[in-house]
Amino acid sequence: MSRMTIPATSRRTFAVLLAAALLFIALRALVAPEERGAAPPEGDYAEYENGTVTQLLTDSTERDDTADGGYRGEQMLLVAVKTGQYAGETMLTYNYVSPLYGVPLAVGDGCTLVISTYANGDHRATVYEYDRSRGVLAVLAAFLTVTVLVGGKTGAKSLLGLCFTVLCVFYLLFPALLKGAPTLGATFLLCVYVAAVCFTLLGGVEKKTVCALLGTVAGVALALLFALLAQRLLRVDGLRSADVEPLLQLRKSGTPVGLSGLLAAGVVLAALGAVMDVSMSLTSALAEVHAANPALGRRALFRSGMNIGRDMVGTMTNTLILAFLGSGLVLILYIYTLSPDRNQLMSSAYLANEVVSGISSSIGVVLSVPITAAIGAFAYGEALR
Repeated sequence: MSRMTIPATSRRTFAVLLAAALLFIALRALVAPEERGAAPPEGDYAEYENGTVTQLLTDSTERDDTADGGYRGEQMLLVAVKTGQYAGETMLTYNYVSPLYGVPLAVGDGCTLVISTYANGDHRATVYEYDRSRGVLAVLAAFLTVTVLVGGKTGAKSLLGLCFTVLCVFYLLFPALLKGAPTLGATFLLCVYVAAVCFTLLGGVEKKTVCALLGTVAGVALALLFALLAQRLLRVDGLRSADVEPLLQLRKSGTPVGLSGLLAAGVVLAALGAVMDVSMSLTSALAEVHAANPALGRRALFRSGMNIGRDMVGTMTNTLILAFLGSGLVLILYIYTLSPDRNQLMSSAYLANEVVSGISSSIGVVLSVPITAAIGAFAYGEALR
C-alpha cells in the first residue's frame, strides 16, 4: 500500500501559518489590556440598549427643504426593550430628529435607546439612533457573497486574509500602541506580519509569494521613509492630525500612546494594501512570462516587469489619491466654499497632512514596481542574459 505524501509546499505553508497563529496568541497575551471586574454602577448612569417601536403616539417630523430634504421634529413612541436589564419592558420615549442626527421611526422599526438610570431607581429612555445592526450585517454578507462567487477559492482566501488583518489591527496594534509600543516600529512590523500571512494564505510558501512579500516590504518601507522626510520638511507630525486631541488627553492622563508617529503610521497602513496588490500582480505576471519563455534572461524579464508595472502605476496612484480625497470630501468641499487665500491654504497643517499621507503612499506604490520587477527577474530569469 502506497503512503500518501504531503507536498513540500503544503508542509511549508502549514508550518508558516501555524507559526503565525502561535505568534498571534503570544502577542495578544502580551498586549491585551488588563481585565477588570465589572463594578456595579453607582449613582446615575446610562446604558445603550436595543428595542422595537410598538406604537407611534405623536409625530411632528417634516422635511426641511433648506436642508436638502432632511427631516426635523420629534416623535413620542412606545418602545419594547429587547436587551439589557430592562428587557421585556415597554418604555415611553422621545425621538428627536434633525437633518444632522436621528431619523423618523415607524412601528416595527428597531432602534437603540439611551436608558438613564438614577440613584433613586427611576429610569428614563430616549432614542439614540435607528438600529443599523441588521443593515450592517446585510451589507457585509453581500460583500462576502459577491467576493466568494466571483473569486471562488481565491476570493475566500482573500477574505480570510482581510479578517486576519482586521484582527491584527484591533487586537494587536491598537492595544500595543496604548501600552506605549513605538508607533512606527509596531505599525511597520505588523504590516510585514500581515503581508506574510496574507500571501501565504493566497498562494502558499513558494517563489512567487516570497518575491511579492519582499517587494511589499520594500515598498512599505520606502513609503514610511518618504513620509518621515516629508513631514520633517513640512514640519508636521501626528500631533497636527485631525481628531488627535482626545488621544492627547489620554496621554496626559497616563496612557503612554505615541502621538508624533501617528501620521507616518497611517501612511504605512494606507499603503500596505495597494503595495501588496501591485507586488503580487507584478510577480504573478512575471511568473507567467517566465512560464511562456523559460529561457528569458533577467534583463529582459526586468524590462517586461517594468512595462507591466507602468500600467499598474497609472491607475494605482489615482486610486490612492482619490481614496484620500473621497474620505475627506465633506471637509474639502467646506474648505472650498470658504475660498481660502492661497498662502493660507498652502501653509495649513491640514493640507500638509493630506500631502504627506497621499503622496507618501503613492511613492511606496510607485517604487515597489522596479523593486518587485528586479526581485522577480532575479528569481525567475536566467543568469547572464
